[in-house]
Amino acid sequence: MSLLGGIRPPIAVLSVLLLALAGITALSLGRAGDDRIPKAVLTSQQHFAEDGAIGMRASIDESVTDLTRTAELFNAADPVSADAVLDKIGNVYQKWLGTAVVEIKSGKLLAARGENVPLTAIDRSKLGGENGLAPRMVRLPNGETRLLSFALLTWQGEPQKLLVASSGLRFPGISLGGFRAIAVIDQDGHVLSQDGIPEPEQVLTDLQREEVAESKEQLKKFATIAAEKGRQHPVKAKEPGSGGFRGVSGSLTGGIYLGDRSLAGYATMAAPQAGETTVATGLGLTVVAMVKVAEDPTGTSSPLFGLLAAGALLVIGGITVALLLGTVQRPLIRLFLESRRLTRGDLTRPVSAPRYGETARIGAALERLRRQLLGEPADAHAPATPARRRFGATTLLAVCGVILLVWSAPLLLLLNRAGDSVVVPQQIVNDQRERTDTLTDRVRRALNEGHADLASVASLIGDRTKPSQMTEVLERTANQHLRYQSLYVLDADGQVLAQAGGDPRSPAGKGPAPEPIRVLDDQGEEPVIIGTAEVPGRQGAAVVGEFRIDFLNSLLKRPGLGAVRVLDAERRVIAGNTGYLAFEGLPSGRLDALVEGTNQKVGMSPRPSGVLYRDGGDIQIAAAAPFVGGGAAKSLGWTVVSWQPASGLAIAEYHLQNRTVLAGLLGVTAATACLGWLYIVVVRPLRTLAAQAEALADGDRRTVLYPRHHDEVGAVVRSLELIRQQLPAQQRKRDAATSLAGRN
Repeated sequence: MSLLGGIRPPIAVLSVLLLALAGITALSLGRAGDDRIPKAVLTSQQHFAEDGAIGMRASIDESVTDLTRTAELFNAADPVSADAVLDKIGNVYQKWLGTAVVEIKSGKLLAARGENVPLTAIDRSKLGGENGLAPRMVRLPNGETRLLSFALLTWQGEPQKLLVASSGLRFPGISLGGFRAIAVIDQDGHVLSQDGIPEPEQVLTDLQREEVAESKEQLKKFATIAAEKGRQHPVKAKEPGSGGFRGVSGSLTGGIYLGDRSLAGYATMAAPQAGETTVATGLGLTVVAMVKVAEDPTGTSSPLFGLLAAGALLVIGGITVALLLGTVQRPLIRLFLESRRLTRGDLTRPVSAPRYGETARIGAALERLRRQLLGEPADAHAPATPARRRFGATTLLAVCGVILLVWSAPLLLLLNRAGDSVVVPQQIVNDQRERTDTLTDRVRRALNEGHADLASVASLIGDRTKPSQMTEVLERTANQHLRYQSLYVLDADGQVLAQAGGDPRSPAGKGPAPEPIRVLDDQGEEPVIIGTAEVPGRQGAAVVGEFRIDFLNSLLKRPGLGAVRVLDAERRVIAGNTGYLAFEGLPSGRLDALVEGTNQKVGMSPRPSGVLYRDGGDIQIAAAAPFVGGGAAKSLGWTVVSWQPASGLAIAEYHLQNRTVLAGLLGVTAATACLGWLYIVVVRPLRTLAAQAEALADGDRRTVLYPRHHDEVGAVVRSLELIRQQLPAQQRKRDAATSLAGRN
């Protein structure tokens, strides 16, 4: 018999699959939703830490790039004093806590601005090495950490100077809400900076002091664990096939204090592109975000449903397998044995034929063939029960499928449905709001940084009169900052004096716009976002930079936020993280109302908002955050809005519903596969065999019968072929006997 053919393998596989599915159902449905802290909350903390790591990495890399590029622009111009260098830097950038210019050979401090830069931590003898100008972290006597960035000022005929900028490891514009702490730690787990936990002198009561002390202790524990986990390789730290954040990230669960459990997310700093390294990623820093969440005491589910469902499947599966054994397998094996008996010449006993279906038709044909082998004519004992044709093996398989659907269909369509009573943790809504606010600030800062770069170029390009000199500066800036589609210099009459990158899209014949950042085209296929910075001393000329829309879209690609859109003041879409049409509206009126309410709060400044929408079983989490804070981008009046369905979150009710649906799908799949297998390899050949057997019994001696498969049906076909070959010989013997009797 064939290993995969025949009647036994499909029924055996169906039995094994139903037993395995019963075990899976008992285990999975009994354990679904038994966490007091939903997995969605833990995942949200992980994404929050990833946001912080991305923001910190971008801030450090941008700071180093700006310092290096500014020094290169100074080096390409005529020499200026150290005070002039720092004054120009201070007028353009406000990101550094302190700046200084030092003569490298003598170590003399030539100029300084802001807080005192820890120059004693700089080893001037190593500045010429391969990593001599790499940023480094310095621990101050008061315990704070400073990141020092370096760039060289080299003018022909003057001593080489070192430009130093000091910045703190603070998160740029991250929104913490009211109950979250975030920290930057080094590779050993030491906390370098933290936000969100007040200092002891800022609290009033003993209980508050105890809570602050407990939070700091818990943060240290999380920092130690996160530092250890952060030393893993990013590929090995993730599940196979998981994408998203390119560094090492995860979530941690801590202890309980005053009824709240401490949760944390951690993330290492990773380059935006796989396989690349940046200045920030080489520092070995990790971000830890901690929050306290109240546990859900009703989160534990009973295993009773899973046990009942598994028991019902065992009963229904047992009935199905017994029906297949009794109505398909055993009759076919009986026919196989009866056909073998006839081919061996045992014709004394009548054929034991089943009562219904194709096997009954084949059994009746075998009985007629037995009588023909004994000498009866072919037309004797013709079938008189056509009703047997109506109830065959196909009908039996359909009945078995319906029986299995009795178990699978309710799981697939009815049971454990997550309706409008689903409990969505408030922490998830808060995280959606805070992450959207953080993303808003990141977009605003990116535009401000872009305008600051234009202002820096404009301040240095004022001394250059030749177009070739201006083009050189523009091309250097365009190569260092990929945020620009094109860079060019316009005079007061709108004429392009120099350009780099793509073709200018400013209106021909019009001078530079007075707005620092504006959207030029509101009718085209994509928005044209233009930044303008006036060139000092050039009679109305300005440096213009056109931002890539893909640059803005890339800032919005954060997992766990759903769909994200950047809207202008008229609530038209400017950018998004998924497919959208430029200048289209939001997909629903309630999102419009959310954005409008966020920007028009009575008696207070615009603030981010988060809301949970319920529309029957359709539950949606949405948040909106307007541009707030200073900078050139504030005047745009833009808003970032995000929304996602709650059904995509790892919440207990949805988890149980998904597992229930999965169990139903597995049941349908097992039934379809095994019954379909049985139909193809047994039932369909059996129907063909029934027609061939009846034709042979009716007198068809010409058609050769050959088996298509080496199984029970094929064995019966071989027996019928042997009988077909025996019938003419038996007929000749009877004719010879009759002729001999006539002569006598």
